[in-house]
Amino acid sequence: MLTNSPVSFNRFAAALQRHSLPLRHTKTEVLQINVGKLCNLTCIHCHVNAGPKRKEIMTRETADRLIDWLAKTDIPTIDLTGGAPEMIPDFRYLVERLKALTPPRHIIDRCNLTILLEPGYEDYASFLALHQIEIIASMPCYSAENVNAQRGEGVFDGSIKALQLLNSLGYGIDSALPLHLVYNPNGAFLPGPQAELEADYKREFKEHFGVVFNKLFTITNLPIARFASYLKNNNKLADYMALLTDAFNPGTVNGLMCRNTINVSWQGEVFDCDFNQMLKMQWRGGDQGLRLWDIDPAQVENREILTGDHCFGCTAGAGSSCGGALV
Repeated sequence: MLTNSPVSFNRFAAALQRHSLPLRHTKTEVLQINVGKLCNLTCIHCHVNAGPKRKEIMTRETADRLIDWLAKTDIPTIDLTGGAPEMIPDFRYLVERLKALTPPRHIIDRCNLTILLEPGYEDYASFLALHQIEIIASMPCYSAENVNAQRGEGVFDGSIKALQLLNSLGYGIDSALPLHLVYNPNGAFLPGPQAELEADYKREFKEHFGVVFNKLFTITNLPIARFASYLKNNNKLADYMALLTDAFNPGTVNGLMCRNTINVSWQGEVFDCDFNQMLKMQWRGGDQGLRLWDIDPAQVENREILTGDHCFGCTAGAGSSCGGALV
């Protein structure tokens, strides 16, 4: 089972208990906003099941309510994810309102790169640079064959062109314009050592394409949504879960992103992480699910985090988070 259902045995919670490791929320440092499931790509590893035909997108009304709540806090970092965040009609509006907040907030855009070349989005790279938005971009390999197999034919070449465009604007070069890449394994295995992969990426991209970037983040594929379907269809789900469970590393728990992050859906619902969001493991208030504007930010600290067997994906080996390996 990959849920936190009270009738199923939560092996992850049992693992935490064996190691005397409580998992509770600390001070909120990041508000991660999933603005919707609309995307120009349909990647096999996507835990969101995002794609071009998805209709779930954040409305301006919801964006305004989130920002009004955020304005009453000192949460320093806003992490925009999707889907392709740039595809929601109010993306520019959202960024401009966030940038106008006091105190100033740091904004991350989780970009799939190819969207920056699509008709109607050609000036989005310049918009992101103008507002000094950090970009964390999916680039699951430095090999065209592996990238296209995971993300679709032609995606590698498009991604390289987008990276060259971002470099021309100062991304990966100017300290105010950080550009990081994300590696996801192209299959049912754990990422290799992050430092070694980063060195390989930097060498290959610089030598063959003249592309530079700041850091590489390695992220483990979690058995959720489209990737879970891929595993089931290939009779690999049980083996992959065994791999994650056997590789549980208690040293990763203190660094888990769920400890300092509040995750919010396109409708304003509140979760511990984006993976829990996709599994509908929502924070509850009585019999109702909570919206962000329903919670008191001062009451979040020390809240117990909802877990399930999928959490082994974030604690396997060197660990995995939105910021890469944990140890």
